[in-house]
Amino acid sequence: MSEVTTKISKPNMRRLLYNQIKKNLIATGVSVLIAGVYMRFVFSDNNRRDYANFYKSYDINKEFETMRKKGLFDSCDPED
Repeated sequence: MSEVTTKISKPNMRRLLYNQIKKNLIATGVSVLIAGVYMRFVFSDNNRRDYANFYKSYDINKEFETMRKKGLFDSCDPED
């Protein structure tokens, strides 16, 4: 036999749960950050742009007259 032998390292038996939880929390934090940035740039900006385009051409008085003529308001006479 050879005189050079290697020793097997002892398994780490302490703080296993603590180390695993720490890894999971870091991974969760990174994934939440990535998901938040994704939602911000993909959905939020598009929705803001769509709302801005809608309200550029929205006429509230025209909409009011349309609803009044349909008889949706109790306080307004539809035949005016």
